[in-house]
Amino acid sequence: MKMGDRRPAVRHAQRFLAALALVACLMASLGGVAHGQGATRSQGSLGQENPGSRGGRLAPGPAGGAATTLQLPEFGVAIDAEGVVSRRAVEDPGGRLAGERAAAARAVLPADVFRPARLRKISLVRLDAALRRRAAAGAGEGPDPIERHFAGLTRLEFAFLYPDRGDIVIAGPAGGWREDGLGRAVAIETGRPVILLEDLCVALRAFWPGVAAPRAVGCSIDPDPEALQRLRQFQRTVPNAVADHERAAVAVRISAGLQTALGDAHVRVFGVSAATHFARTLVEADYRMKLIAIDLEPPPVPLRTFLGGLQSAPPNTLQRWWFRPDEHCLRVTADRQACELLGRSVRLSSEDLAIGPDGRLVDRGGKAGAAAQTFAAAFTAKYPQIAAASPVFAQLRNGIDLLVLAAFMRREGWPTGIAWEAAALRDERLVPTTTLPPPRRMPCAVNVVWKGRVLLAPAGGVSITPDELIAGERVSMAPAGTLDDQRAANEPRPDGDRWWWD
Repeated sequence: MKMGDRRPAVRHAQRFLAALALVACLMASLGGVAHGQGATRSQGSLGQENPGSRGGRLAPGPAGGAATTLQLPEFGVAIDAEGVVSRRAVEDPGGRLAGERAAAARAVLPADVFRPARLRKISLVRLDAALRRRAAAGAGEGPDPIERHFAGLTRLEFAFLYPDRGDIVIAGPAGGWREDGLGRAVAIETGRPVILLEDLCVALRAFWPGVAAPRAVGCSIDPDPEALQRLRQFQRTVPNAVADHERAAVAVRISAGLQTALGDAHVRVFGVSAATHFARTLVEADYRMKLIAIDLEPPPVPLRTFLGGLQSAPPNTLQRWWFRPDEHCLRVTADRQACELLGRSVRLSSEDLAIGPDGRLVDRGGKAGAAAQTFAAAFTAKYPQIAAASPVFAQLRNGIDLLVLAAFMRREGWPTGIAWEAAALRDERLVPTTTLPPPRRMPCAVNVVWKGRVLLAPAGGVSITPDELIAGERVSMAPAGTLDDQRAANEPRPDGDRWWWD
């Protein structure tokens, strides 16, 4: 073929590696920085917002016709008996199954617990006593459904100490719940996840007075240095130019080669048992943020993803991302007998790392690339909406609140001040928490697009340091009378053994 006949469709294929790192580092002082890295990948339209997935997506209809609503799946993860993490998606076209589950829940839940409440109050001391009575009566089935689902509480907003009554009361929005397609308990009215008793127990046990508390709670997802070395070697085999008609086949070969080179990333959980639901939430939130970043999962709200905004990247570059909480997550009264949990958002930050010849990560210094910064800023700005639309991100935020409250009660001596031992809540036999296969490894996910060849290998994770989050300079004082009035209004009712009320 003559040079003049050569089709201009032969394009140069950029070479670059982009590994995204998530360190959900919710430092104990609401603004600290934690060290770690986590990687993710996601696909999106170049330079455009991904339209998101909450409740469905509008798609163009026939010419001149109305748009059509597409119902997107519920996304999550599964962990098998060997500890391998994999993605899950459950379809429910039209929401028929969700409606059936809601109707079934309405039929079995008592009307008072099913009824939505702006502030439902829960006495931790009475709940603990109810669990102890159940055990003493020889009931071996463990907590009942209302206890397991914390009377339908979806957010932790307030906590109050009543020294004269020897009680600790927490309060937040609540109502009836159902299971979604992935088995997650969510509120029927809002779709937001219900706080689980076992997650509260994990937090209390980690930060109970007199117990050696962990410095941090979180997870780490890291590829082997040897895998990153193999990745560098594989990159040298990728062609510099590919004809248009070969692009699809070459993309498949590149994707398979990258997957083989990377293999599985290792998952490590620290601060709490890896076999808990709490740990699963950490790992899932980390992993799925990364999937959203490189468009392997659609974002739950309109959002420009990392891959959607990516134009180019330096060779062998890894973006390390980490979450930080808002500047202030806790407001307290002067006597420290009432507190309000203020966390509404989670901040996502990013920086560049390099993959060295030995496969180890090296600090590049300087700011992250524009696409990483844009995605981090957008994810931060829309975190409240993301959490409202995607349950796992709300569960992550709830988990942070539980850890912050447990660390605050420990520091202020709430349990010891009322001689409360939380005997049932701290007993694994009465409230089991280590009930799931611990996550150990997950396949490094790869996405190949023809803006270049883009790889994101999970590395890093989530790190929460509650003791720093409640440091004095990060805790604000409530205006005089505000929380005191709430505390007076929510005082425990003298109605027998009942442990929750509206």
